[in-house]
Amino acid sequence: MKIVRRSLLAASALSVAALVSLPAVAQETVLRVVPHSNLAILDPIWTTAYMSRNHGYMIYDTLFGTDANGQVKPQMVESWNVSDDNRLWTFKLRKGLAFHDGAPVTGEDVIASLQRWGKRDAMGSALMQFVQRMDTPAPDTFRIFLGEACGFVLEALGKPSSNVPFIMPKRIAETDATKQIEEHIGSGPYIFVKDQFKPGDKAVYVKNTKYVPRSEPPSGTTGGKNVYVDRVEWNLALRDAQAQVNALQKGEVDIIEALGFDQFETVKADPNLQLPKYSNFGLQYMARFNHLHKPFDNPKVRAAALAAFSQEPFLRAQVGVKELYKGCASMFICGTPYGSTAGSEIQAKGNMRKAQQLLKESGYDGTPVVLMKPTDLAAIQKLPDVAAQLLRQAGFKVDLQAMDWQTLVGRRAKKDAPSAGGWNMFLTAWQAFDVWSPIANPALDSRGEKSVWFGWPTDQKLVELRNAFMRATDEASKKKLADQIHARAFEVGTHAALGEYQQPMAARKNISGFFVTNGNIYWNLKKN
Repeated sequence: MKIVRRSLLAASALSVAALVSLPAVAQETVLRVVPHSNLAILDPIWTTAYMSRNHGYMIYDTLFGTDANGQVKPQMVESWNVSDDNRLWTFKLRKGLAFHDGAPVTGEDVIASLQRWGKRDAMGSALMQFVQRMDTPAPDTFRIFLGEACGFVLEALGKPSSNVPFIMPKRIAETDATKQIEEHIGSGPYIFVKDQFKPGDKAVYVKNTKYVPRSEPPSGTTGGKNVYVDRVEWNLALRDAQAQVNALQKGEVDIIEALGFDQFETVKADPNLQLPKYSNFGLQYMARFNHLHKPFDNPKVRAAALAAFSQEPFLRAQVGVKELYKGCASMFICGTPYGSTAGSEIQAKGNMRKAQQLLKESGYDGTPVVLMKPTDLAAIQKLPDVAAQLLRQAGFKVDLQAMDWQTLVGRRAKKDAPSAGGWNMFLTAWQAFDVWSPIANPALDSRGEKSVWFGWPTDQKLVELRNAFMRATDEASKKKLADQIHARAFEVGTHAALGEYQQPMAARKNISGFFVTNGNIYWNLKKN
C-alpha cells in the first residue's frame, strides 16, 4: 500500500508541477487582492495570524464549517452519528475528496491533522482533554472516542477561525507541532504555487480543477466552495493605504482586504467601487499582557492597566469613523450568546486616577513595559501609541518598540525576558468567532506555560471554570458558567478587550459574489 501511495504521489507531483508552471494566457481570469498584511508564515496551525489562516482557507478544506449565523454544518464530512452516551462519534467522509498531489483523503489524514491542531489551538487543546483515542475502521471513516461526554465536539471541528482544524496529508500533519510544516498541500479549492511565492511581494494560487464543491450555497465557512476565476494573486508589496486605493481606482487591483479607515469616505463616494458586507459581528481589539515577567506578573499591575484602558481613545484613534466602531464591555462580543459584562467594572468604569492609585498600591518598581508596535498593519498600527500614552499617564515607564507584523508574530512566541528579546505587551484584533465563547477565546487559557496562546497566564480557578463549561450540555448552565468565567478573567486580568469594530473591505464594482463569511474568503467570487 505504501509503494502504491508513493507512486501516486510521484506521478501526481509531476501533474501539479505542470499545472502551476503553465504560462498565463490572455483569457485567464485573475483576481488581484491586496491582503491586510504580508504573508510570511505558511503554517496555519503553527500561528494564529489571520494571513496564515486565510492562506489555509485557500488550499485546505475542513471537516465542518460555521455559517453566517453561527451554525455548524458539514463540509468534508458526509454523515455522522453519536452513541447514546455521547462518547463515541463516528464520521464518514464525502466521496471524491483528494489532495492536490492526487492522493485520496483518508481517516488517517484526518486523525493526524486533528492531533497536531489539538496541540496548538485553544479549542483543540480543550477537546483533546476529553479524547481517549481516534481510529479509522475504514479509509473513508474516522471515529473519536471520548473519556466522558462534552458539549462542543462539532463546535470545535467546525471552528471557523484561528486556529482552524484544516485537514492535511498525514505525512505533513505528523510534523512536530512546535515546528512549521514545509509542504503546503491540501484538498481545497485552490493550489498554492510555491515557486512563485515571494514574501513581501506576492503569493499565487491557481484553481483546483478537480475540487468538488458541496451543493449548498456558501455561508460563512460552509456550503459550496465554487471557484469562478483561474488564478488569485495576493499583492504583498502594496502596503501604503492611499496607494492601495489609487491602484483600486485604476483597476490595477480588484480587492483591498482591509481598507484604511482614512480612505473609507473616498471609496464610499466612488461610483466604480463598492464596500461589500462580509461580516455580521466584526472584530474586537485586544491588549495582551505577558504574565511571565515583570511588571505584568503582578495582578495589581494588570488591574492598573485595565483601569487605564478606556476603550474610546483606542477606537477613536484607530478607527475614527463612528459608524464603524462601538464600545463593548464584554470579552465575549456584545450580542452573542455569551456576551457577558460580569466583572467588567474595573475597565468599563475605570479612570486614570483609579489606575494611578492601583499602580501605586501594586508596588510597581518602574520596570519598563516593552510594548511591541507593528509598522505595516494599518488595522492596528495606532493602538500601541494609545496604549503607551495611557500607560504613561497611569505611571508606567514604556519602551515602545517598532517592528513589522511578521517580526512581532515571531517575537510574541518567545518566553524570554523582555530585556533578552522578549516582550511585555502587544495589541491585536480578533474576529468575533475567535473570542465569543469561553472555550474558543485563547486569551482565557490559564494553564501557565502550557497555555496555547502567548501571554501564559496562570489561574487554577479559571481552569476549573472552563473545564466545567466544557462538560456543560444545557444552555442555561453554559450561560451561568460564562458569566463566572468572564468575571474571573477580569479579576485575574488575563487581557484587555478594547472595543469592537467593522473592518471595511473595498472592491471594484465588476467583482460579484460576496457573501457573509466573518473573514476573508475568496471563493464564489466572479470577475466580470
